[in-house]
Amino acid sequence: MAAVISRRQVLTGGAGLAAGLWVAVRLPGVNAAPRQTPFVPNAFIHVAVDDAVTLTLHKSEMGQGAHTGLAAILADELDVDLARVSLLMADEDPAFYPDGGQMGTGGSTSIRFSWDALAAAAASARALLVAAAARTWQVEPDACRTDAGRVLGPDRQALSYGELATLAQSMPLPAKPPRRAPGDYRYIGKPTPRVDNFSKVTGQARFGIDVMLPGLLTAVVLRPPQFGSALERFDASAALKLPGVHKIVAIDSGVGVVADGYWQARRAAQAVKVTWRPGLPVDDVLIGTLLDAAVETPGSPARSDGDALEVLASSGPTLTATYRVPYLAHACLEPMNATADVRDGRCEIWAPTQGQTRARGAAAALLGLAPEQVTVHTTYLGGGFGRRFETDFVLDAVALSRAVAAPVKVIWSREDDLQHDFYRPAAVHRLQAALEGITPVAWWQRIASPSIQSRLAPDTITAGVDRTVVEGARELPYAIPNVAVECALVDLGVPVGYWRSVGSSGNAFVAESFIDELAHAARSNPLEFRKRLLTGQPRHLKVLQLAAARAGWEQPLATGHGRDIAVHMSYGSYVAQVVQVSVTEGTLRVERVVCVIDCGRHVNPDQVAAQMEGGIVFGLTAALYGEVPISEGSARLGNFDSYPLLRMDQMPRIEVHIVPSDEPPGGVGEPGVPPLAPALANAIFAATGQRLRRLPLRLSA
Repeated sequence: MAAVISRRQVLTGGAGLAAGLWVAVRLPGVNAAPRQTPFVPNAFIHVAVDDAVTLTLHKSEMGQGAHTGLAAILADELDVDLARVSLLMADEDPAFYPDGGQMGTGGSTSIRFSWDALAAAAASARALLVAAAARTWQVEPDACRTDAGRVLGPDRQALSYGELATLAQSMPLPAKPPRRAPGDYRYIGKPTPRVDNFSKVTGQARFGIDVMLPGLLTAVVLRPPQFGSALERFDASAALKLPGVHKIVAIDSGVGVVADGYWQARRAAQAVKVTWRPGLPVDDVLIGTLLDAAVETPGSPARSDGDALEVLASSGPTLTATYRVPYLAHACLEPMNATADVRDGRCEIWAPTQGQTRARGAAAALLGLAPEQVTVHTTYLGGGFGRRFETDFVLDAVALSRAVAAPVKVIWSREDDLQHDFYRPAAVHRLQAALEGITPVAWWQRIASPSIQSRLAPDTITAGVDRTVVEGARELPYAIPNVAVECALVDLGVPVGYWRSVGSSGNAFVAESFIDELAHAARSNPLEFRKRLLTGQPRHLKVLQLAAARAGWEQPLATGHGRDIAVHMSYGSYVAQVVQVSVTEGTLRVERVVCVIDCGRHVNPDQVAAQMEGGIVFGLTAALYGEVPISEGSARLGNFDSYPLLRMDQMPRIEVHIVPSDEPPGGVGEPGVPPLAPALANAIFAATGQRLRRLPLRLSA
């Protein structure tokens, strides 16, 4: 018997949707607002009388292609043309995550955590439309079928979804709606053009920095020159005389300058005289000293298999190494920005954010409002990589809008962005391993690092272990009987946060470089050495073998050339990469990267490949250039001249291969980054004999 539930029950979990269902609210200029929508079977789907289908999206789009993947899932399970699906970005609303979740985008979760819930919602909608048609024709629903937005009857009847929408809305929700067979899919598993291509290439897509509102003012913020420093006083008398300046006011992050436009605000900011209380005089030397001291101190156990220390103590010669990774900036191409309108006891926010719930909560707390009095609209994001999970740029706009009682858009300069980031933590790793013949029998690793979670989620730190510090190290996949991984947290006074692939980004470099060292110490081929230790890890083994085969592992290279490999699992996906380099007169060139991914079931192979390519570019940039120098308590960065990104003429040839798989879907946004740096470092060793244990990778003279 079919169960009758209200729409509200469906919205708040009755349809079995994962934590995070959202109200469809129109975002001006970015999304298509649903037309007359008599059929709204759940939070995701609207069907209008003119057959228009609207998908309400709950995941931010920052270039990762989540909107295209989610739209394809809907189109296949509802059985409509993808081209007829309009997209609508949901506003944040806690009524739609009753299980205590939050609205946000990160951790490569957009598709893998939403697939089944969205498909079930679409299947329910299709079943209702079929039931409506069957009632109209007085036939059994099983005698009907769907075809691209229509229901077809046994006697060649046909009604469009729009024609059935009103009747379907009045019918009970089926208890177990049938799902379509994968063989009937038109989009899932096949290359599909992105649904946002047209709007982006024609400039119609609205990013945060494009938001315009009636009476909108623009602001910049003068920020403290050192980590931990604070505003003491300021003199804005000269700046206030400049044309177009509305107000200059102290806010939590510094001194905000509000003007008619960005140019007026920036000019006025240069005329403000500010005195800051000194902050922390930390620099690279002190950071290195503190990390070195921390790595000498016993840490908290994060993994303990067997007795690694005892085996190491009783073994003969062991292999030891110290690896170092630097602070890294996110360097999004769209600088931080947000727009807020605080008036009449309410706050409305437009932001390129990865953390809608966090932004809403932070704004409400700042203003002393209830969360229900704050609305967060999400725009497109010009890159995220974890940076836009923070709320600082949103609070700038909220505070300054409150100060002038008008809508205000805050725009950070590139320098603001790079100098006031929440950086990927610097870390020092100390490792020791023992071999019996060609087999490693013990592995010990201690990681000294600042903690991300101590600020963002302190309740997740268990017995002194921050999971982000040991992520990708604790999961060492190799069959080594004695493994110990320790976590040594140290506070260095530099703000840190999530960075693409988080802990795996640095830990894969260390683990896959050190396993390469062990292979060479055992006088083994690095590929064969790994394969022997991964016989119990079939998915690791498969991507490793396929990457080697596609890269021509056995083919010899000329002198001065090198090739090597790395493999890593993160966010449910397994990735192996082979990097080929040349070194000519001390100049390194990355010539080729072969990448193999097993991400389980996937929606769009083009998007998977694009994410791997983007991850490789991102990883190469970090491996070759990424380093945030700290001096006199501040990040010594300017624009992209002092924090360079990989350029087109430096791009290697990239080949991506996807392993066919029926495993549950894994993430693809982040797993392309971790294996790149170790594969590159290992290839450099193969070409030059130089073992580089510090990022960024720099050849010795």
